[in-house]
Amino acid sequence: MPIEKLIIDQDVADWREVASLSKRLDVPTEFVDNVSDVYKQVSSADDPVQKGKQILLITTNKGRFIKRCPGTRNYNCCGYMILHIGTFCNMDCSYCILQSYFHPPVLQYFVNHRDMHAELDEAFRIKKTKRFGTGEFTDSMIWESWTDLSTILVPKFSNQSHAVLELKTKTTAIETFKQFDHNRKTIMAWSLNTDRVIKNEEKNTTSLSARLKAAKTCESWGYPLAFHFDPMVLYEGCEDDYRKVITRLFSTVSPENVVWISLGTFRFMPALKPIIQQRFPDSKIIYGEFILGLDKKMRYFKPLRLAFYQKIVNWIRESAPDVFIYFCMEDDEIWKKTIGFTPTERGGLAGMLDSSAVRHCGLDS
Repeated sequence: MPIEKLIIDQDVADWREVASLSKRLDVPTEFVDNVSDVYKQVSSADDPVQKGKQILLITTNKGRFIKRCPGTRNYNCCGYMILHIGTFCNMDCSYCILQSYFHPPVLQYFVNHRDMHAELDEAFRIKKTKRFGTGEFTDSMIWESWTDLSTILVPKFSNQSHAVLELKTKTTAIETFKQFDHNRKTIMAWSLNTDRVIKNEEKNTTSLSARLKAAKTCESWGYPLAFHFDPMVLYEGCEDDYRKVITRLFSTVSPENVVWISLGTFRFMPALKPIIQQRFPDSKIIYGEFILGLDKKMRYFKPLRLAFYQKIVNWIRESAPDVFIYFCMEDDEIWKKTIGFTPTERGGLAGMLDSSAVRHCGLDS
């Protein structure tokens, strides 16, 4: 979805990066003294979500850049660190939780990078394995054509030996990454789904073929890879479709270069349902066999999830017996009956992910 207007916080109007970003976008620009005026403007639109995707607000991060993944009680959390570089996304996936998470949803980019550098330097001084990601509140790569973010982050991580940066995306904006001496401290990651889900539920994203081609290219540049089958959607014929995705994945990239693969089925807060109904009236994803989970999200009936996960894990194992697979927000029963053990039995999920990062990315343990 194209950006139609650039709105700049007056406090950063004369910053060098703001001038560069404004030149690259070349759209009408507005300056504001109070960013809350932008939030009010978006909130008053007929479709605040779409409006929020068409305006880019340039401002500062008033809080911390580094945040802990909040996780969910009763489910195993991966324990990674969120690098909070901006919010929202200009792609348009029907199931996106950000549509109801932000009030209002506004596409914004933080330019106080001196503060970000200071927080990262502080984190790097602690000689302990850490995993960072920028893809919690936004897509990691939508910023590539407008900003110099990757030019800042990839060299930053390459010059230390205890942390990795995972960049998760549905785009193919990889051109900049060829030039970096990344030292395998940046993991290039893609969210994968079936052609049907991508076509019907992931508007303005790239095709599965394009994502896999981009992953192959990044692998040729020496980057470690990761993939996220999340959210997987259950529909008639979905098992065959997901098996084909797995086959295509491992006929494209080497299993030995995959740091991890996450699995998660579609789940949503009840507040998201009316938004999907209004914005995506043709979508059927909210009409499956759902129950309210312990995290207050609607989830597929557990026996359905379990049977589906067992097949997915087996198919991945057929092509990549040694790749590390984990579940995003599932309980010990799911782990035990699919993977064969619980995270606690192996030192915890965070520890297992750290170990995989050490093996694949050359971290000091």
